[in-house]
Amino acid sequence: MPIYLYWGEDDFAMSQAISTLKQDKLNSNWIQFNFDKFIGDKEDSILSALMQVMTPPFGSGDRLVWLVETNICQSCSEELLTQLQRTIVHIPESTHFLLTSSKKPDGRIKSTKLINKYGKVEEFSLISPWQTEILIKKVEEVAQEKQVKLTSSAIKMLASCVGNDSRLLWQELEKLAIYQGGNKQPIEEEVVKNLVNVSTQNSLQLAQAILEKNILYALELVNDLITLNEPALRIVATLVGQFRTWAIVKTMIESGEKDDKKIAESADISNPKRIYFLKQEIKNSSGKQLLSSLPILLELEANLKLGTDPLNALETKIIELCNV
Repeated sequence: MPIYLYWGEDDFAMSQAISTLKQDKLNSNWIQFNFDKFIGDKEDSILSALMQVMTPPFGSGDRLVWLVETNICQSCSEELLTQLQRTIVHIPESTHFLLTSSKKPDGRIKSTKLINKYGKVEEFSLISPWQTEILIKKVEEVAQEKQVKLTSSAIKMLASCVGNDSRLLWQELEKLAIYQGGNKQPIEEEVVKNLVNVSTQNSLQLAQAILEKNILYALELVNDLITLNEPALRIVATLVGQFRTWAIVKTMIESGEKDDKKIAESADISNPKRIYFLKQEIKNSSGKQLLSSLPILLELEANLKLGTDPLNALETKIIELCNV
């Protein structure tokens, strides 16, 4: 019984997987008869989808029934669970039942356990920006898939440029594939620097540059971001989030807390392993310095909302932040 549960916040990666599934299972000439899409957060719609998966495909190819953004793995009534139990074991081999959700399935409830038992579950969560090794591995995998040859330094540069944006990674690799053409020589780091859109990762790099009091580099990053039309308020939101996290971690360390799990919980960090990296980043900063950065950032946000020129406002406050 072909059942699939795709979940996670990486919309682009998930959409790629869904497209591949449709191409593999459906005959393009019969797709209008054999592809059904249902809203996944309404019980009557879910019941309709369960009825549809029992319908054999018409003509050539298989049938695909897609339950979009479903909440069936977060909450499931007894009536719905009973119908799911009855249906799931009798789905024809020629019908594929796809459930997608941005939310993580609740492994404690019966519906999730049932789907885990009979289906293929695949996670499409965004990679955390600080997980550089995983980001580099992702670039390697997609580059290999798209048959783009890169040097190791070029791979690292590309990972730094696109961060955890899967869509941007695909777009930039398509651009690099056109540049490479039939050339068998791997693309060098300098080419990536010149060709790749670097706006995604620059806000985090900007926070790091401010932390290290590297004014010239910070101002260069700001100019890059504004040139690439990155919204100023989005830049500030990233900076506020990063400095807030740093401030919480540092103040807890200074207060004597040694349990990384407790520190992670206070800082709203899901993975306690990240605390090790954060400690390295803020080892030369004090809690007082980090906390004093937050009012400056809030003032910057207020100025931008009042209509101040984005570039001037950012440059002024970044110099102030670097001098804290």
